[in-house]
Amino acid sequence: MIIRATAVVTMDGPPIENGAVVISGDRIVDVGNFSDLKRRHSGQKIVDLGEQTLLPGLINAHCHLDYTCLRGKIPRPKSFTEWIRSINTEKTKLSARDYVRSIEEGFAEARQFGTTAVANLTAFPELASKIDAPIRTWWFGELVDVRAPGRAAEIVNLAVDQLKSQKYWGLAPHAPFTASAKLFQQCAEVARCEDILLTTHLAESSGEMSMFRDAKGDLYDFLTELGRDMRDCGHTTPLKQFLGRDGSPNGPGSIEINHAYLLVHLNELEENDFDLLGKSRREFSVVHCPRSHAYFGHSPFQFEKLRKVGFNPCLGTDSLASNQNLSLFAEMRVFQMQFPDVATEEILKMVTVNAARALGQEASLGRIRSGFMADLIAVPVKRSTRLFDEVIGFEQPLVWSMASGQISA
Repeated sequence: MIIRATAVVTMDGPPIENGAVVISGDRIVDVGNFSDLKRRHSGQKIVDLGEQTLLPGLINAHCHLDYTCLRGKIPRPKSFTEWIRSINTEKTKLSARDYVRSIEEGFAEARQFGTTAVANLTAFPELASKIDAPIRTWWFGELVDVRAPGRAAEIVNLAVDQLKSQKYWGLAPHAPFTASAKLFQQCAEVARCEDILLTTHLAESSGEMSMFRDAKGDLYDFLTELGRDMRDCGHTTPLKQFLGRDGSPNGPGSIEINHAYLLVHLNELEENDFDLLGKSRREFSVVHCPRSHAYFGHSPFQFEKLRKVGFNPCLGTDSLASNQNLSLFAEMRVFQMQFPDVATEEILKMVTVNAARALGQEASLGRIRSGFMADLIAVPVKRSTRLFDEVIGFEQPLVWSMASGQISA
């Protein structure tokens, strides 16, 4: 099959005018000018997309499809802790069937907005086997043991049993304030043995900073009420709590890792946190969720400083309990408004090339290149001198996409 478009954005160089992509099965086998490819691959079926731009499918590096059904249910809170209380209340009203429907609706909406791969955190790993995901999905079991001290190994092993039949899966110890050092360590051990990815929420809110650094604040009080052991508070920042107070692999609460790790948010960092990151030998990807960030009113995201220390920047939508929809185009637009000096092509990389790298798929996703997976989207914008701006500015659901070589019209 030859797919022709006004322009093809490969993420490997300038857009190809009157471009085309040759697909065989679930793979891309050739990319180039339409006339050249038609001659080299004569006899192939031609799909002409007309005046559209073909791009790699977008990759959402952080979402919670469990909560698609909570869109608009939680008014903007006064604090992150208030939001936690509110979402916990809403969750008591939902059944397993509600969550399945919510996840399925989330998949459908994400695909409408050009997403062909997601890193989806689910608090219910057992549901993964009940859902036929229409796009490439990393199922991350979101794990918490704040209410179950001493059960870290049991919680992790159960999630592994529920997820290991999935093609792509991983573990997500929720955050240092809800997951014990033991749970983090158990997840790290599974990751080493199974060669899976880990992800966690880190340094998300000012309440988390107050809790770990000052042993006070509404999040500190809330978790004290739940019975959490608070002896690790009052000494350090959330980042140092994650890495270990001195940044060494054997520090309290630290995680010794030798593979990719997705750190989500990193909104609350002190200057010496950046110094520590600069000295660290670990390679991390950081996922920023611009609209969810704005919803909570978090401290300004320190993009330039994180990029300077070598982090791989990606974008995600977070959940619809703190966002309006699952459009990565909207996330790119908000990021562009926040950081107007960042080139538009660099922003597009955050949901293609960079996100593929974060998921360990830099050799198969995120670009239009021979040998890569045939995950493609078409955006109805013409070739122009400001093509990338026009692509990011597109606001409507797409009418054409392809996942693993299968067209969805």
